[in-house]
Amino acid sequence: LPISLTFLAAHFEENAPLSKILSTMEAISGYKTTKQILRAGSGKEVTKGSTATVHATGVVKESGKKFWSTKDPGQQPFTYKAGVGQVITGWDQGCLGMKVGEERMLEIPGDEGYG
Repeated sequence: LPISLTFLAAHFEENAPLSKILSTMEAISGYKTTKQILRAGSGKEVTKGSTATVHATGVVKESGKKFWSTKDPGQQPFTYKAGVGQVITGWDQGCLGMKVGEERMLEIPGDEGYG
């Protein structure tokens, strides 16, 4: 049985403004992954082919157990090219449209995650 993952994804920027928090998950057109904006950002947006540097925390949805975080000791934010398949599908599509400073939760089913 594939395991679903929950990622807390955020563009890396200190002192980002706090604003609107959404209370429900939103569908990502054409995908099973869903997203929820926890803190709105502003400014430049992640678009297909752009370079994004993000912090992330991965949690197994079924158990609530964290399996990885860029904020763990020895870890750091990572950089990737968005929307072109360099990372798992749910992450790749789920981060598109994020703005600098935004915090977003992604629920990624197994077939769009690590299988």
